Amino acid sequence: MKLVIAIVQDKDANKLRSVFVANEIIATRFSTSGSFLRAGNTTYLVGVDDDKVEKVLELIKETCSSREQFMTPPVSLSGDTSEHTFPIEVQVGGATVMVLPIESFHQF
Repeated sequence: MKLVIAIVQDKDANKLRSVFVANEIIATRFSTSGSFLRAGNTTYLVGVDDDKVEKVLELIKETCSSREQFMTPPVSLSGDTSEHTFPIEVQVGGATVMVLPIESFHQF
């Protein structure tokens, strides 16, 4: 058995939940936040048998797309005006996924 931890952007979270439900994959969902863009994320914990890991990874990859987004870097408090604060384009979305072995699983 494996634990799949998938961190996805909030924009993809509901769509991924629907895909999990349609494929009878039970997942625990909770809200998290990223440190880079300080944007909302959703983390899914999915406990699956070893033979279903590839299917779960495939569904996540198909559902959570990366895209370009503009962000404004934080303003420096040092008073140095040479630093620019123009918006820059960054890649967001997609998913960060970890697969861990589970020694035991219990439901009470």
